[in-house]
Amino acid sequence: MTLVSRYHPLLVLLHWILAVLVIASLALGALVMVKIPNADPMKVHALRNHLLGGALVLVLTLARLMLRVRTQHPAPASADHPWLDWLAWASHRLMYVAVLGQATSGLVLALQTNLPGIVFGGAGALPVDFWVYPMRTVHYLFSRALMALIALHVTGAIYHTLFLRDGLLRRMFFGRGSSRPPIECFVSGVRA
Repeated sequence: MTLVSRYHPLLVLLHWILAVLVIASLALGALVMVKIPNADPMKVHALRNHLLGGALVLVLTLARLMLRVRTQHPAPASADHPWLDWLAWASHRLMYVAVLGQATSGLVLALQTNLPGIVFGGAGALPVDFWVYPMRTVHYLFSRALMALIALHVTGAIYHTLFLRDGLLRRMFFGRGSSRPPIECFVSGVRA
């Protein structure tokens, strides 16, 4: 097995696309849509974008998980402290849970409220209050957990960059130094 120093370029691409989409979706939901009354026609437009963004996040996260399982990746990073190493390991896994939970709870809430019919087909009106649906609380809780995990993730990246100076961020960027199996190996499911 060949050791790799960087993640597969498709994983890198998906990481950064998802970073932008997740942050944009969280910002749209927590900072913009919350201030728009459900009776305002602008809310339908905002919900359409939020729904499309959430669906895209769900699909790309599942694709990233499948790609991650099927490609080689660098050895686990270390912060030279067992507790910090465990925290990094756990938070990365929890981030997948939070992203998938956030997107799935949003999809369930959208189906419960006939949101696709309303925002794409103009069939009906928005509920007076989404909070009457228990899934709205689940969606909210996942959003706050995801925000906390993103803050922890960024803090860890800053810690590795400014304090440990170990070049950890290079693993999640494009460039040389990546010994990866050819794409044919990924497609066929065989690791080089």
